[in-house]
Amino acid sequence: MDTLLAWLHAPWPWYVSGPLIGLMVPLMLWIGNRSFGISSNLRHMCAMAQPKSIGVDFFQYDWREHNWSLVFAIGAVLGGFFAGIVFANPEPINLSVAALTMFSHWDVPIAGGFLPPVLFDLNWLSVIVMFVGGILVGFGTRYASGCTSGHAITGLSTLQLQSLLAVLGIFAGGLTAAHLVTPHLFSIFW
Repeated sequence: MDTLLAWLHAPWPWYVSGPLIGLMVPLMLWIGNRSFGISSNLRHMCAMAQPKSIGVDFFQYDWREHNWSLVFAIGAVLGGFFAGIVFANPEPINLSVAALTMFSHWDVPIAGGFLPPVLFDLNWLSVIVMFVGGILVGFGTRYASGCTSGHAITGLSTLQLQSLLAVLGIFAGGLTAAHLVTPHLFSIFW
């Protein structure tokens, strides 16, 4: 029993988790030409909650045709709960020397964990940063007609040019933010 618990608490290696994610694409296509993505679920939830009297055209469709997608989203949330709470690794997270060096160059203390308190403690700055970040992610997801998982997993595997361009943009934006925006964000607010 202890061996099973130790296995459940250990992170899965890339050669196990990667193929499992990769196998989702043919499985989703096999069960009915479905896409592996999560961003469309927000639209489905808004369409479910919208009163008919408001009448926003974007939400005027039969969301019941996408019940499988909502079940997928619920499964993702439950999977995160089980992975992060029920089967959480009790060992502290060790950051690499490179990550610790990067934070020390930015003069960002890492208090008792690996998240910079200036951005992740509940204060006015963190709320503003998370709100603006959420708006940017939401806009980008809608503008690109999908999220990172939808484009990078389903779109690339089905050879869609739009997904290739979206993934290139997503990674370029992430690298730009990590190397140019984040250091200045810390220096401005810390």
